[in-house]
Amino acid sequence: MTEEVPEREARACDTLQGTTIFITQRDGSFYAYQNLCPHLQTELEYLENQFLDQDQEYIQCSTHGALFNVETGECISGPCLGEFLNKVEIKVHSDGGIYIVD
Repeated sequence: MTEEVPEREARACDTLQGTTIFITQRDGSFYAYQNLCPHLQTELEYLENQFLDQDQEYIQCSTHGALFNVETGECISGPCLGEFLNKVEIKVHSDGGIYIVD
């Protein structure tokens, strides 16, 4: 549900296929990515739901500090510069639900 993902925060969830994704909100828009860094294929967060940097501007990999653009998933700093997080297509329904698009 949209109210579970506050502005400039992120929440993890498991898909029916067993993949962990996270959803974040920026300026009223929602973005979802698979919880894997493209560099070492490690999970991004260091604590539960801690996907963003200290200023909550970028997605940050806890393993090596790579920073990713929230809107595009592109790595803008770190060893995977220019690579992208795996984006998950979602739809926000009028009932507040967030659904994965097949």
